[in-house]
Amino acid sequence: MKRLILSTAAMALIPGLALGQAIYPLDRATILSGSKFDFKVEFPTVVQPDQVEVLINGESYDTLLGAKAEFIENEDESGGSSLVLRDVTITEPGSYTVEAKAGDTSRSVGWEVFGTSAEPKAKNVIFFLGDGMTVAHRTAARILSKGNTEGKADGRLAIDDLQYMAFIGTSSQDSIHNDSANTMAAYMTGHKSVVNALGVYGSRAASNFDHPKVETLGEAIRRATGKSIGIVTNTEVQDATPAAVVSHTRSRNDKPEITEMHFAVAPDVLMGGGSAYFLPQSTPGSKRVDDKDMIAEFQGAGYTLATSATELQQAVADHTDGKILGLFNTGNLDTTLDIRQLKKGTVEQFPDQPLVADMTRAALDVLSKDPDGFFLMVEDGHTDKATHALDWERAVYDMIALDQAIAVAREFQEANPDTLIIFVGDHTHGLSITGTVDDDKPGDEMREKVGTYGDAGFTNYTDEDGDGYPDRMDVSKRLMMYLGNFPDHYETFRPKLDGQFVPAVADADGNYVANEAYKDVPGAVLRTGNIPVSMNAGTHSVDDEVLQASGPGAENFHGYMENSDVYRVIAEALALAPATN
Repeated sequence: MKRLILSTAAMALIPGLALGQAIYPLDRATILSGSKFDFKVEFPTVVQPDQVEVLINGESYDTLLGAKAEFIENEDESGGSSLVLRDVTITEPGSYTVEAKAGDTSRSVGWEVFGTSAEPKAKNVIFFLGDGMTVAHRTAARILSKGNTEGKADGRLAIDDLQYMAFIGTSSQDSIHNDSANTMAAYMTGHKSVVNALGVYGSRAASNFDHPKVETLGEAIRRATGKSIGIVTNTEVQDATPAAVVSHTRSRNDKPEITEMHFAVAPDVLMGGGSAYFLPQSTPGSKRVDDKDMIAEFQGAGYTLATSATELQQAVADHTDGKILGLFNTGNLDTTLDIRQLKKGTVEQFPDQPLVADMTRAALDVLSKDPDGFFLMVEDGHTDKATHALDWERAVYDMIALDQAIAVAREFQEANPDTLIIFVGDHTHGLSITGTVDDDKPGDEMREKVGTYGDAGFTNYTDEDGDGYPDRMDVSKRLMMYLGNFPDHYETFRPKLDGQFVPAVADADGNYVANEAYKDVPGAVLRTGNIPVSMNAGTHSVDDEVLQASGPGAENFHGYMENSDVYRVIAEALALAPATN
């Protein structure tokens, strides 16, 4: 692969070249002043250096970016040349036009570089992410947790009193559809990207780690402030949402490498599952392909390790300095319903897993000791994972768990009013509450026991111990919820108390068909899927997310916003570019 260093370059265009697929950052990108990003121009064919020219605001790109780029004549044998310049910055806010020329053809994109106020509005930011969350999750959580009498809710969730609200668009660089990786990455970088990508634009580079990078919020906070960083999840800490705070890769599945990216940014608190990616390959259960012992690496860097809820409480009680690494499962933590009530999943193997509220409280205890303040990201991932499995009971139970974590943060905010709380999902699901299903209705057909309109009535969940969770999920009159995008499966009209629902399994041809383990459940109905047979679970939807926020800076959330706009509000609240305005 021939490489040259050039001061100017440009792009020869071909008919049908997709908008925004040749110059990175993309058209209409918003870039934080002083943040690091990779600049790349992709040529659709092999070109020679003397044919091309790239200008930014009418001048050679290297005048603004301060360095000459690497020119790759035939990038990864793709049949096209590329111009790449890593880790550049633009310090002066304003509008920038990037133009690539080759003979009579040209292409341009526009960027907006923005600064922030000199003084931060918020000392602390707590960002809550309900993965895959829909309005139906919220409504169902309120009904199950608080009840409803004569049409009025019998209580309020913690999220119900967050003051400001906005609709959030979740579409991707390459599709109107979305994924947890690139949607969360948009919140954490301010840039749109392709499905499955974290902290990079999707280009034609062959290696997952050669795509054009953009600075993550974790990196920006480390570069521009003295604030602490916390990451809390009940998934693997390498999963898409927690990874987006620190990571750069075209594939969210690069979990061993993401573990090392966590280490590079060094959050002061890192809690969740995924210990299998920390362990050297010689350790049983390891998912690494090398002999690195990342737990030892973290401990050597001053982290206290906790592997259970009890150990976490002790680590927080003993904490005076240093950082905390909480790893409570080799994979994802179990759902809250399984941990609290059913004792299914891996609970027998990991019997002392903390809930999201427990981890949030512990993180706040540690991070609040930093006089400079902190950024804390908290995720509940099972609102998504259980909804994929068409297992709405587990998803909604975890929605209640996330709301209880938000209640912990609201309590902290009351004592620390310089704290901004943000609550949002990364993408939605096609989930909806249809009404109720009543076992006491006559007949054997479960479908006929579904109540809609006036026949729905009210559910009979109870919360005798007042802990905010329904005492039982298998009550006789319960919510009926459906997913609008699903594989072939048997609808049982009942909660799956023996283990998380597995709606579809592969047949001999590799196509997914309804799992006949549920075929003989009394009243079960075969539902023919409405997504391709190559898919075994419910899919995301493109509906807008609903964001709610409270605290200093929250007033900037309103109307319709892109998910990439959320980053700018956070950057402004924390004054991440105070030198220029």
